[in-house]
Amino acid sequence: MAALGVLDEIVDTARYPLADAADPGRDAAVARARAELAASGCTVLRGFIRPELTATLRAQGEAMAPHAHYEVERVNAYNIPLDTELPQDHPGRIVLERGNAFVPRDRIPLDALIHRLYVDAGFQRFVADCFGLAELHEFADPLAGLCLNVVAPGMSHPWHFDTNEFTVSMLTQPAESGGIFEYCPNIRTPDAENLDDVRAVLTGAGERSIQRLVLRPGDLQLFQGRFSLHRVSPVAGARQRHSAIFAYTDRPGVIGTVERTRQLFGRVLPDHLAAAADVVRGDRLLD
Repeated sequence: MAALGVLDEIVDTARYPLADAADPGRDAAVARARAELAASGCTVLRGFIRPELTATLRAQGEAMAPHAHYEVERVNAYNIPLDTELPQDHPGRIVLERGNAFVPRDRIPLDALIHRLYVDAGFQRFVADCFGLAELHEFADPLAGLCLNVVAPGMSHPWHFDTNEFTVSMLTQPAESGGIFEYCPNIRTPDAENLDDVRAVLTGAGERSIQRLVLRPGDLQLFQGRFSLHRVSPVAGARQRHSAIFAYTDRPGVIGTVERTRQLFGRVLPDHLAAAADVVRGDRLLD
């Protein structure tokens, strides 16, 4: 009997028949994801992982979590230096406290469920199809390619924009309370920062812009975080919140900046220093 492929073994193929590219169920999943991404910049594939594997997913995340780099930092929503010259009323001058932590890729075992899924060509093709991309590449970054985000009780991942235009993530362990994913769909565009709307959210006056998602272990989230301000609300209770971040890009060879890498992981590698002179942006947004 032939061995099961990664998609058959890990994904709930009764709900998401991804292993067969010709299965109409796969087309339906892609069409739904594309429609929701077009409407709100976010889609969630509930119960993406086989239900019998969610306990393993959680246990593996708990084993990785002690390897996270912890450093409470003062940041802004654009992840740019706090001393950047900005107008007095610019939302980038609003200082936030970032207390979440990241387990880097070089501390994630190769046999972990999230790693096996991340590198699987079939999974990558499905994600690319959902985002409408001709091709998809793993980050070349040896630390940020795949990581586990850890938010401890009393901490949060504050409001921010992503550098990458799209994000793929999966909750592996929920908080006892709090730790809700909150986002403002398409609050800015490639051509307009919409500073007034961003400032309203950061100052507590932008409730009308905020949507909230309650995620469960094994849910796969596809998100366009470059244009949608988002955060993980403060975590309460005794349990950490864990989520896997699958970092992909539409072009090969992408490596994180030195400053951002040092922020997230507390260290940089020669790869980051060598790539520092070759950073390319696809738009003119602040970050």
